[in-house]
Amino acid sequence: MLYKIVGLWSIFTLISLFHVTAQPVVYKNSKSLLQIGGYLELYTDKADTLTIASAPMQPFRISKQDVPNLQITPYTQWARFSINNQSKSEKLLLEVEYPIIDDITLYELKPDGTIKQTRLGEFTAYKNRGYDHQNYQFPLRLLPGETRQFYLKVKAGEQLQLPIYLGTPESVYEKNNKRELIFGIYVGVILAMAFYNLFIFISTRDNSYLIYVSYIICVGLTQVTLQGYSFRFLYPNYPWLAMHATVLVPIFNGITALTFIQKFLSTRVNYLLGHRLMNAVNILYLLCLIPTFLNMYTFAQIFVQLDAFLASTMAFVVAWRISLKGVRDARYFLLAWSVFLSSVFIFVLRNFNVLPYNNFTYYALQIGSGIEVLLLSFALAHKINVFKAEKEASQQMALAISQENERLVREQNIILESKVKDRTEDLQATNLELNNALTNLKDAQTRLVEKEKMASLGQLTAGIAHEINNPINFVTSNIKPLKLDIADLRELLNRYDELPGSTDISRSLAEIAAFKKEIDIDYIHEEISSLIKGIEDGATRTAEIVKGLRTFSRLDESEVKSIDIHEGLDSTLVLLRNAIPPYVNIVKDYAELPKIECYAGKINQVFMNIFSNALNAIKSKKEHHDEFISIKTKQENSFIVITIKDTGIGMSEAVREKIFDPFFTTKDVGEGTGLGLSIVFSIIEKHKGRIIVHSAPGEGAEFIIYLPLNIANHLS
Repeated sequence: MLYKIVGLWSIFTLISLFHVTAQPVVYKNSKSLLQIGGYLELYTDKADTLTIASAPMQPFRISKQDVPNLQITPYTQWARFSINNQSKSEKLLLEVEYPIIDDITLYELKPDGTIKQTRLGEFTAYKNRGYDHQNYQFPLRLLPGETRQFYLKVKAGEQLQLPIYLGTPESVYEKNNKRELIFGIYVGVILAMAFYNLFIFISTRDNSYLIYVSYIICVGLTQVTLQGYSFRFLYPNYPWLAMHATVLVPIFNGITALTFIQKFLSTRVNYLLGHRLMNAVNILYLLCLIPTFLNMYTFAQIFVQLDAFLASTMAFVVAWRISLKGVRDARYFLLAWSVFLSSVFIFVLRNFNVLPYNNFTYYALQIGSGIEVLLLSFALAHKINVFKAEKEASQQMALAISQENERLVREQNIILESKVKDRTEDLQATNLELNNALTNLKDAQTRLVEKEKMASLGQLTAGIAHEINNPINFVTSNIKPLKLDIADLRELLNRYDELPGSTDISRSLAEIAAFKKEIDIDYIHEEISSLIKGIEDGATRTAEIVKGLRTFSRLDESEVKSIDIHEGLDSTLVLLRNAIPPYVNIVKDYAELPKIECYAGKINQVFMNIFSNALNAIKSKKEHHDEFISIKTKQENSFIVITIKDTGIGMSEAVREKIFDPFFTTKDVGEGTGLGLSIVFSIIEKHKGRIIVHSAPGEGAEFIIYLPLNIANHLS
């Protein structure tokens, strides 16, 4: 084995004598950090069969670039360099600041003829690196004045560059700390803009903001992927995803970008041809997934970059065409997109070594994307101002029309004043008829509301009667056997009382013992305890139902009282227990809440109507699996929030918009008046609260009720 190593080392020495090599990297200052790309010798292994043993015999070419750019290629690339340590530090660190390389191996030729091999890359899990950083770091130990030769073998499916730094671990860490601080600021800007626009979406319900949030996240994720942080923090145990993320993330970035542009610029209305072309580019993005999942990685990278170039150009052209029509949103977009494209242009020029690899070109893409995100956020905010101005203009127009109508009415009144007296009696008669009709309508409405209440009360009463009948039957069914057991005990006691007058005590005791065995005195004791326990349970259950009924209806509806909202919920569920099928679970998540001031009886009626609707929705399903009604309470500032969610059949958006309208119902004729939720809405409105409903067909319904803690503060 030793002679093989010595022979290999001899070959390396001889070859070095016959080949012109680059100057060695001379490291002098321990506090400096050298970029050694210009000292490299490069060779492309197109057969992918080259080994370290045969590498010295290949025609390496001297790199003339500070950061060698090896383009997108399926071939394995080799780099050769030497390091002469003229510093006082023995511990050096070689760092390749390009974390998306798939496979990278460093070969170190030691003085004893052995070769130290260190293999890293995205092909293996992040934990196998032995250090915690996304860049590829190789610790070196060179004595002062010592020179060693190294070979670097790399392979990547994406754009391949070799920004290589040499320095002490402290100088490398200092550089990386600055990089991470700046990148942290960038991520903070991205997240701040994402949350800012997400909050605006929640407030306005405008889908443009939600699409923009998706785009912002994809922009940030693109930078996180290119900088290697995604493999480090998001999926360190998934090498396949790390190797393919540089294709997958740009695909989703491009799709969300084009979708946002279509929405923001209203391309369907302002430029239909551009809208259709963007749809075609989105399809091309999706087609990029095919070579990605077929592991045709190099082809996928080229396809994605061509698609990205096409999408960027098309977005600029579409925005320019729309801006010519006077659409101000397009001008805002052109400004933001121009900044972003400029940063991309600088990034590309750096990749092709037209511009140097420095801090400006390194951060250009991050700066450009960050400014673009900020400008587009401002543009979306401006859109709100535009809508506000349009609304104010429409209101002013409506006011002007109203004033003009008022003027016409005054003129007509002057002209018709002479005729008013003649029509006064007719108008008064008509007014009287209208008042009578209004009174009749109010009476009819009152009767319908009372009918709804009586129907609910009748259903509730029937359920309560059934609920109370069960424990009462349990009590009455236990009384008769209890009487028989007591009669046996009384008979036994009587026989003991007759003992003093007996002439044959022994015989009497034997008869008593036989009687005890006959009646099975031990069983009687157990049975009496069981019967009494059953009677006690029945009485407790009856008391619980009565207490729930009293809690549900004990307070005067005309008075504001301070109550525990959980008692109202629980009492309502107690009264509805008979109507709850066995396959429906009641899930409670109660927070610690203070008492609130409200009209307790009316609030209990709200709970009753919502629970009844939830049970009807669940019963309407054809099949039942894991059905539940969940109740969650919490406090938000001066309000308490009650969330009631069911797994019923749900409702469409058209139905959801009408559920609080009087007389609207989805039930069959004769099964409901359509006033239940209308009464719920009026009660909550009377409490100065609000109710929100979320539902979709087949996904159940969620009612969120907001009630003020102190109704008096909201009635002023």
